[in-house]
Amino acid sequence: MYYASIGLLALTIHCIINLDYLKPRRSGRIPASMERYRLFLYSVAVFYLSDLLWGSFTDSKIIPLAYLDALVFFVSMVWSVLLWTRFVVAYLGRKDTFSLVLTIGGWAIFSFEIIALLINFIKPVVFYYDSEGIYHTGAGRILTLFAQFALYLATAAYTLAVADKAEGRMKRHHWTIGISGLVTTVFIALQALYPMLPFYSIGCLISTCIIHTYVVQDEKTEHQRSLVNAKQIAYRDPLTGVKSKRAFQEDKAKIDHKISSLELKELGVIVFDVNDLKKVNDNLGHEEGDKYIVAGSAMICNQFQHSPVYRIGGDEFVVILEGDDYRDRLELIEEFNRQVEENRRNGRIVISSGLDIFRPGRDIDFNSIFERADQRMYERKKILKSLPAAG
Repeated sequence: MYYASIGLLALTIHCIINLDYLKPRRSGRIPASMERYRLFLYSVAVFYLSDLLWGSFTDSKIIPLAYLDALVFFVSMVWSVLLWTRFVVAYLGRKDTFSLVLTIGGWAIFSFEIIALLINFIKPVVFYYDSEGIYHTGAGRILTLFAQFALYLATAAYTLAVADKAEGRMKRHHWTIGISGLVTTVFIALQALYPMLPFYSIGCLISTCIIHTYVVQDEKTEHQRSLVNAKQIAYRDPLTGVKSKRAFQEDKAKIDHKISSLELKELGVIVFDVNDLKKVNDNLGHEEGDKYIVAGSAMICNQFQHSPVYRIGGDEFVVILEGDDYRDRLELIEEFNRQVEENRRNGRIVISSGLDIFRPGRDIDFNSIFERADQRMYERKKILKSLPAAG
């Protein structure tokens, strides 16, 4: 049972540390090279399972089951070798002669083992059990281990050579994969010397733990960082730098939830419209129109420095007031309107605005507040048009 206990321990640890990769997932969620690594992890899991079952069947002298399981054991072993080679080649991403040689080598070992196992039914060239149920290895087994040793050593050397020319994170990853290959190489040699001890399983376990710690976790961190960056880009208006319409829609949904759950106590909404943008675009061009929008955005941000500002349309902005800005809303909007009126007299940018607040017990969602503020903005637009402009 000692042999089987090592296989059980290896399988348990393997499933725990690689659970995220072993779970089914949609294609395209991880890089193609790591998808190949995931397949490699599956093959190793099958190998561990067959290894522990082989130990149990052999100890119990259930020879027919032990024989069938040994077939699975050898197939899963060379399958893992093939998938490891394909993973390393894909991860390095180098389409050169040596990459091709490694790939062919992986397929050659896999094919050789399948043929040898078929022959084994007729003549025991890989393994056999004697009349007393004792397991023996054959020349085919030694040849396969020697070929695996050579292939793992070659992939490790190649990866370390590429790592020497890499930089930063990729250099660290290549070194990790190369060292993992060397670890497996050592344990393959030990397995050849001591066929009745589970050195191959131990080597695979140490190797995958190293990769999980220094490559997989790093890849996950980098992926999360990329998602955060992509989210930040999506939530920022590229022209003005304020929050985007997408961010506005999500924050609006959060406010709706607070209203429905009676959590919201106070909230102010100001709707803005940058006047005369069409006139600027038509007369001066869209590049000047963009500058006009940026200037309007800056004017709003300067006045409402402690509140989120959203651009929800070409010339439309929204500010959501909470905290101190909510309490000082009347002073803030009055000062803003005075500045706008002065701008109109001096021929500078003019922005219409409309403010309204959340009314508990009456407003059922954010749109209720927004529509009143929007209506006030249009009323303000009429007032501004009636004021004298620059001569």
